[in-house]
Formats: sequence, C-alpha cells, structure tokens
Amino acid sequence: MNEILLVRHGETTWSASHRHTSYTDLELTADGERQARALAPLLAGRRFARVLSSPRQRATRTALLAGLTVDTIDPELAEWNYGEYEGRTTADIQQERPGWSIWTDGGPGGESPDAVGARLDRVLDRVVPLLEHGTVALVGHGHSLRVLGARWIGLPPSAGGLLRLDTATLSVLGHEHGRRVIQRWNLPAPTTAGNGPDQAARH
Repeated sequence: MNEILLVRHGETTWSASHRHTSYTDLELTADGERQARALAPLLAGRRFARVLSSPRQRATRTALLAGLTVDTIDPELAEWNYGEYEGRTTADIQQERPGWSIWTDGGPGGESPDAVGARLDRVLDRVVPLLEHGTVALVGHGHSLRVLGARWIGLPPSAGGLLRLDTATLSVLGHEHGRRVIQRWNLPAPTTAGNGPDQAARH
C-alpha cells in the first residue's frame, strides 16, 4: 500500500512567536522559505498520485519551494479555526482561562476538537482511494495535520496534542500488517549550511 506524506508549512512571523494562526493568511518568513526549499531532497524522486494543499499561501508557497506541484486546493486542509483566539498564544489565553487547551476546549467562535476531527476524517475519506494509484502528499498546518495523524490511527482528535509537529517537517502515514500506522513523524529537512534546524516548537 502506498503512503500519505504530510508536509507542514515553513515558518511565519506568527509561528515563530507561537501565535495561533488559522484564517490569517501570512507569508513565509525568509527563514520559512529556506526551510521549505530544504525539504526538496526528502521529496525528490517520488511520484505522487495527487498533491493536495491548504488554500493558505504559507502552505502553497511551501509546496512550490519544496518542489511539489499542487493538483488540488482543499479548503478542509486549512488550519484549526481558533475563532476569537486567532493571533493569541497559549500562555496568553491561559492567563484568562487557566488549564485551557486547544485540544480539549477549542476556541470560542471557532472549531471544537470534534469538528476538526470530522473535517480531517473527510479529507482522509477522499485521500484513501487515491492510494491505489500512488503516494499522496498533503501540505498543511501544525494542528490540523496533528489531528489528521491521530485520526489515521484511530485516536480521538485530542490525541493530536501528543504529536509535536514543527514547521517545515515531513511525516509519513502508512500500513503495517494491514493496519494503519505512523511510519515517520516530524522528520526535519536535511541540515546543510544556511538551513540549520531551529528546534523550538512552532505552533
């Protein structure tokens, strides 16, 4: 069985400062563009049945710089809608709501964990039949791809909180003995001069 490759977009100013970014359509930073280009060796030589991307420019630009040709813009690959918490950090929100977590509470005026899970389930329902024809790449965002990874292996959306996912990384979903598995997760681009990895988590 073929694989699903998950590509998280490169750095933006808000991911660098840990601000929740959903519908705000930010460009990549200069570092983000370097990160995206550095992904190209991980993707080179692969033949894809389909490449799908979130509509946000940080995702489509990452795909382009990484050498991917996007076949389909899929709105359901967009980032978790944080509602009123758009642009805020977890630490800031927790000053108002101690113990708050996006993974269990969602954002007021945005999406609940169950709503995000249902949305990413629909993406998987569309993608799985394509695996008969080859590998599929999905280019998207940190929280939504973490939910997608959790749903792939039958876990609830909240389990995505256990799957750290940095900017400009590659993850691979596949099968073992007929069961869905995560084959690789949060794989950084090869380190070369000028694109050394930043190990800080980017949200």
